[in-house]
Amino acid sequence: MKLTYHGHAAWEIETSGARLWIDPFLSGNPMADLSPDQVEADFVVLSHAHGDHLGDTEVIASRTGATVIAMNELAQYLAGRGLVTEALQLGGGQTFAFGRAKLVPALHSSSVDGRYMGTEAGILLRDTEGTVLYHAGDTGLFSDMALIGRAGLDAALLPIGDKYTMGPEDAAAAVEMLQPRLAIPMHYDTFEPIRQDPHAWKRMVESRCGVPVLVLKAGESCQLAAGKGAV
Repeated sequence: MKLTYHGHAAWEIETSGARLWIDPFLSGNPMADLSPDQVEADFVVLSHAHGDHLGDTEVIASRTGATVIAMNELAQYLAGRGLVTEALQLGGGQTFAFGRAKLVPALHSSSVDGRYMGTEAGILLRDTEGTVLYHAGDTGLFSDMALIGRAGLDAALLPIGDKYTMGPEDAAAAVEMLQPRLAIPMHYDTFEPIRQDPHAWKRMVESRCGVPVLVLKAGESCQLAAGKGAV
């Protein structure tokens, strides 16, 4: 599994079966390193409907024909706008060309222009090689992260920005519960209210939890392998 960061909470994932995007917020994202018309995707997976996560989904999926995987209400909304969608609910998963996608709990909200779009979610992906990736979405800390960690996470993508999500301290506590083989911070520095020092977070997590942390800039990638984390 090749994982590429594109700023904020936007990630590109390449597997042997397909190319996925999670929360493709590129237009209006000052951290983004490419534009929506440069994106190739077979699937788009959404954690929730806020504009900095739904982002350019409609433009990308309309051009590429990508299938959008999302919570039921959000999937229905996007289907009504002409996109190909697959609806899931919390705790529910489905097998696709790239492997399996499952939506798991998160603590946040989800709406488009004030219209309810179902609950927010975290995303658990397992590719056909058995590599397991957790994208926490926008979330506060909650104790059931320990249950999510039972999936045997090769990497966890965790927000550290504070104000709208977990801050650094709570994100470190999340690492303690999740016990991933690798932790990667996201959802910070995009805008002034969520400025953070990811390298300070790296030092805190590695000393407190013994879990390696990888700080990626927009456009940078890493390779993940089942049972190994980063390789």
